[in-house]
Amino acid sequence: MNTQGIIKALCTSEKKGTLKQPVDEAFFVTEYGVRGDAHAGKWHRQVSLLGEQEIIDFRKKGVDVKFGAFGENIVADGFHFRDLPIGTRLRAGDVVLEITQIGKECHKSCAIRTQVGDCIMPREGVFARVLHGGTLRPGMELAVTTEPIIMDAAVITASDKGSRGEREDKSGPEAARILQEAGYTVVDSCILPDEKDVLAAQMCAYADLGIGLIVTTGGTGFSVRDVTPEATQEVCERMAPGIAEAMRSLSMQVTHRAMLSRATAGLTRRSLIVNLPGSPKAVAECLGFILPELAHGLQILRGDTAECARK
Repeated sequence: MNTQGIIKALCTSEKKGTLKQPVDEAFFVTEYGVRGDAHAGKWHRQVSLLGEQEIIDFRKKGVDVKFGAFGENIVADGFHFRDLPIGTRLRAGDVVLEITQIGKECHKSCAIRTQVGDCIMPREGVFARVLHGGTLRPGMELAVTTEPIIMDAAVITASDKGSRGEREDKSGPEAARILQEAGYTVVDSCILPDEKDVLAAQMCAYADLGIGLIVTTGGTGFSVRDVTPEATQEVCERMAPGIAEAMRSLSMQVTHRAMLSRATAGLTRRSLIVNLPGSPKAVAECLGFILPELAHGLQILRGDTAECARK
């Protein structure tokens, strides 16, 4: 059984029941599918894959089908995808997929079946969910992987003055330094104004990529402009209040004003978002305190371990 190949085509369609068209590149959104594709969604059939050889064999019947005709998002050589068991993970670039279904029942409005009387997708195609997002292009290598997804992170500093260049950001770089020393790959950091919609949009962009840990600094106090917790709550699907409670408990030993922190934490798809204080010293204290336990939580979130209890 082949365990690697080359992506020959990436295909999308804006409407279901229509032939997909090849594109030069495609962005794969974590736990959603290909951006702009009608079949993307919060379900288990986010991405469809088909081997190039199966298409070549079909063409021998005298039908000149193009890539995308069977509704596949990815065409790759070197694979007979149907031979791969459910749960198999595939990696191309930063993108990681997990096979969730083999074959399917062809729907009545299938465009290719209507045109030529047959469709190989129900027999030869497989479906997958996106575990880690990113951009793919034809020509990239696609391979079966058993390696865990890298522990990556991103840092957002919420600061009106910092975003205007009126104040040096020391908290964000401190958070990035601590994360790197703990073994995380910090893929990006940014300074944004204290605007809820702007902060939420950036959190969503990082979650689209599937970045495991998204930490914010600043914007957690009582000021009218402090809206980082509200942005976090807007984005998260499930809250994780114990993380912020633990940080407040730690900080209370230093200053009783820690009770005024409105920091929160929560989960969105395969990402954990954690609000940190705005000062470098508090960032170092709080992040250093929670990181050892967060690693285990992220492994559970990403499906790399399933047991919380310690023996």
